[in-house]
Amino acid sequence: MLKSGNCRHSSPLPVESCLLCTSAAPESLLDLCLDYILNHLDTICENEPNSENFCLRDNVALPVEICERLLTGLLNRNKWRIHNFVNIFRDRQCTRLKRVKLRNVDIEDKSLKILLQHRLTELELNNCPSLGSNCLKYVTAYGNKLQTLTIGENTNIYPADTFHFANYESSDYFKKGYIILTPNLKRLTIKNVESLQPQFYMLLLKPLENLTYLDLSNCSDLADLCYTEHLTNLSSLILYNVDKIEHIIPSICKLKSLRHLDISQSKEEHGRYENGSQLLSTIVENLPKLVSLDISGTNLAGRGVAESRETLNGAAVASDIPGLISRVNNPFQFLGLYDAQHDACLRHDIPAKLIAGNANEEQVLIAALAYLDRPEMLQKVLNELFHFFRFESCQHVGQALNVVLESMDRHISERHIQISGSATLFYIVKGTGKELHDVVRIKRRIITTLLNGMFAHKIDDTMMRNGCLTLCQFKIPQDVIFQYDRLVDILLHSVYGMQQESFVQRIGIYLLNSLACQVDGQQKVKLGELGAINKMLWLIADRLERGLCDDVLEVAWSTMWNVTDETPPNCKKFLENKGMEYFLKCLEKFPDKEELLRNMMGLLGNVAEVKELRHYLMTPEYVTVFSDLLDSGSDGIEVSYNAAGVLSHMASDGPEVWTVQYPSRETVLRRMVGAIERWDLASQRNINYRSFEPILNLVKIYDTPECQYWAVWALANLTKVYPSKYCALVENEGGLTLLQEIISHPAPPARVKQLAAVVHDNCKRFRINCTESELLLDG
Repeated sequence: MLKSGNCRHSSPLPVESCLLCTSAAPESLLDLCLDYILNHLDTICENEPNSENFCLRDNVALPVEICERLLTGLLNRNKWRIHNFVNIFRDRQCTRLKRVKLRNVDIEDKSLKILLQHRLTELELNNCPSLGSNCLKYVTAYGNKLQTLTIGENTNIYPADTFHFANYESSDYFKKGYIILTPNLKRLTIKNVESLQPQFYMLLLKPLENLTYLDLSNCSDLADLCYTEHLTNLSSLILYNVDKIEHIIPSICKLKSLRHLDISQSKEEHGRYENGSQLLSTIVENLPKLVSLDISGTNLAGRGVAESRETLNGAAVASDIPGLISRVNNPFQFLGLYDAQHDACLRHDIPAKLIAGNANEEQVLIAALAYLDRPEMLQKVLNELFHFFRFESCQHVGQALNVVLESMDRHISERHIQISGSATLFYIVKGTGKELHDVVRIKRRIITTLLNGMFAHKIDDTMMRNGCLTLCQFKIPQDVIFQYDRLVDILLHSVYGMQQESFVQRIGIYLLNSLACQVDGQQKVKLGELGAINKMLWLIADRLERGLCDDVLEVAWSTMWNVTDETPPNCKKFLENKGMEYFLKCLEKFPDKEELLRNMMGLLGNVAEVKELRHYLMTPEYVTVFSDLLDSGSDGIEVSYNAAGVLSHMASDGPEVWTVQYPSRETVLRRMVGAIERWDLASQRNINYRSFEPILNLVKIYDTPECQYWAVWALANLTKVYPSKYCALVENEGGLTLLQEIISHPAPPARVKQLAAVVHDNCKRFRINCTESELLLDG
């Protein structure tokens, strides 16, 4: 069942189960091309006339490998477009399919028919709730090459009026003598079927004589299973969570070709048998070809009292599982003992090479791989893995990571799996160094899986908390930018849709603020379009109503400060959604909150930089507030500095647009100069400029030297305190030329010229220091 591999992370599991091994190589050109096509479907497709359905472009023909990868990729990204996309496979000359796996997708019968017409060799239908009974007809009509068929949970394609009642003999299926007619079928999986008559299984299996693999997990009313006796080639039989196994054992023992038998249970009460050891012995001794046996969750392993038996040579052999003593000298390749009663997996003498259990990390990882499709058991396994990582004792990180991601991807709707998986991901990402963080593919897969789980369970506080905490372990925005829109959407939900003052709301707004702080202009615009401004103002309105000034209120203003930075559309959204009213109310209710004042004035500085919006600020009330804040000592010079910046931009438009009579323009400018002269040029700053363009525009305002004074002081301060960050920015944006013009021009006051010279000296000194450092390094 599982093979050992020479993985550099030293595990008994196969190399392909280690994500750190398989993702070490760069992405292939094929992967990159497929990724591009999936993001730009118009490269190969176009819309049919008067339809939303896709069709292939002329002269496009795709081989089977590309078609299958495209279908899988689209299912992973845009399940809602599956109906439109499947239409391209109507053209069987230019597209080809052999293997189709449909999981967690709302596909309909007519779309499945299109896929089946490719004469598939493999078909999986799992959690496809919109499929109906016509599927059975299509499988028969187009399934002559089908070798593998899987019908999983929540896929009810069996006609209820036919097999749920005793009068099934009058049905068309009974008259025809089959349910599906697929002569080449070798592997059949039918899961979670309840309340059907045993005759259903009899009629289903009757024509399938070539079956080598049969999985009836979670099916009920199987009767005595005598209808499998004609399956002489059957080598694998899965009866997971099938009740009344003791009634089925006589039929099982007649299947002499069986190599793998699974009679495990997820519920302890269903796995208790009288004379369990004797029952196990009967099975094993009647099926000599068995190499894999799963008795997890049962008492078939006995109580652990070792039994011994003499061999032909007179030597005694022992087994701590009494029913398996006949296999001591012929151990199983795989033995499932997870959650087996009386701690069977902890015993010493167990005749098996690989054991699924919970005695140690290796047993848990083996169990995880074995039970990936069993949510009831997988949840328990993931909880075990979580504890290994929580206490920093996991040795096989790559295998564990792969298991967690596969589990979450396969069981997107299972809340407990998503919670356990995301909690484990937190510890994996937090505790893994360069080996994880240097591989883009791994990071992207983790982030995508997390977001999928968060979207599926966005009202679940625990899942949202786990997801946000894990996302915090990545570099923002570099690592997450590929999922930018989805991430913003889920973060805005955490701010607006979760419980007020919850941990999720707090961490969500901090993540959103971090994202807004570091993305470029177009992405900031997108933040506004997705509702960031509205959601922040909603938070502010709520805090004002409750009279609460907390970190959420402060970060809400900080987020808007970042979102409006050099982004006029977002500045306009702020003004149009009564942002100035909230500013005045916060100023009135929380006048002594330094962080809040700084954030609010920083935001208004961004608004004031937009010439088309400055008239919104030109009211007596607003101008008075800004003037009064010039004298503020709050947060060092920050509030006073930002107030002066707002007024400088407003005054730079000239006397003719200053429509406020009181306070007058002259009074405001005089107060602004007084404030600037009080500031210490060596002040440490709480501000971050990505461009000096708005400040350099003020440098050119010769008819209002007060505006020049603020702009040149700002440049002098920033190049003095943070030369490595801002000297190059001044030079690159042509600032030194503008400042030289000020020095040479007769109009500016002496103090403005003096500060312009300071900026020149700061930049010159920085260049000299950089040159000396380069020479030292070269030496």
